[in-house]
Amino acid sequence: MNTFEETKALLNDSTFYYIICTNMEGRYTYINNHYKNKFEPIHGPIVGEPYQITMHSDDTKVCEEVAAKCFINPDQVYPATIRKHDGKGGYVITQWEYKALFDDNNQPAGMFCLGHDITQYVLQYEQLNSAQTELDRKKEILQEIAFNQSHVVRRPLANILGLTMILEKMEMDQNLRNICDMLIDSSKQLDDVVKATVAKTND
Repeated sequence: MNTFEETKALLNDSTFYYIICTNMEGRYTYINNHYKNKFEPIHGPIVGEPYQITMHSDDTKVCEEVAAKCFINPDQVYPATIRKHDGKGGYVITQWEYKALFDDNNQPAGMFCLGHDITQYVLQYEQLNSAQTELDRKKEILQEIAFNQSHVVRRPLANILGLTMILEKMEMDQNLRNICDMLIDSSKQLDDVVKATVAKTND
């Protein structure tokens, strides 16, 4: 227990870490100032109250499962992600490490939990995932455009080029010859544009 008392004293005034301890009845026996300043304005005095008053009801199951693991393997530390009420109808997302506490007679005494706020990290992670999804969607669209340009557009364009080359070899007056030359030139320019678009899309 001395190690935990030292940790509590060291981080009592932390501005980053939350520290809480609960007894075997699941009631708070200790909270550091950071936890107190964050959650007591929402819930009132916390020490002595059941641990679940600060959290999303669905996450109590997580606490129970993690606490059971801690007592089965008392030398291990186990993680838990818990949603805490933010006082505005939403939640603060917190990440914790749980460690079982034992008294001087080596009997289970409660739970020691060290945690911090990961709300901003989770929001950024979700935004990154959303951006990646959007990029993947746009990539699929570009690939579809490249396919259409390469296979759908270029097929009739190749036919036009072939026909103009046939016309070029035929007898015609100068006016028609000029129109044929312009048609060939425009078709080649369009073909170059299609090729360049496909190349850029596939980069």
